[in-house]
Amino acid sequence: MAFVVCEPCIKCKYTECVSVCPVACFHEGETMLVIDPKECIDCGVCVDECPAHAIYCDEEVPDKWREFVALNEEYAAKWPLIEDSKAPMPEADDFCNVSDKRKYFSPNPPEDK
Repeated sequence: MAFVVCEPCIKCKYTECVSVCPVACFHEGETMLVIDPKECIDCGVCVDECPAHAIYCDEEVPDKWREFVALNEEYAAKWPLIEDSKAPMPEADDFCNVSDKRKYFSPNPPEDK
C-alpha cells in the first residue's frame, strides 16, 4: 500500500504534504506533485494536509483517477525530489476546486529545477 497524488493537485502544487512527510517520497513536476510508491511508508500524514484533497491510499483512489496510481510511479522516477515546502502555483486558489484538470497535466519537471 502507498499513497497517490491525484488530479486535484494539478495546477495547485500545495506543498504542505511535503513538509509533514517523514520520508523523502514526494517528487515535483511542472504542474503537480507525485509520491514514489517505493519510498512511501504508508503513514498517511500527508492526506489531511492537502488543501486540494488530492491524496488517497492507492487502494481507495476513486475510479475516475485510477490512472494516477501508475502516473505517480512513472513520474516519481523522472521528476526531482522535493523535500521542503514552497509557495503553491500562482493560480492554485483559482484551480483548487476545478474539476477535470487532467488536460493541464504536464510531463515536464518544474522549470526551476
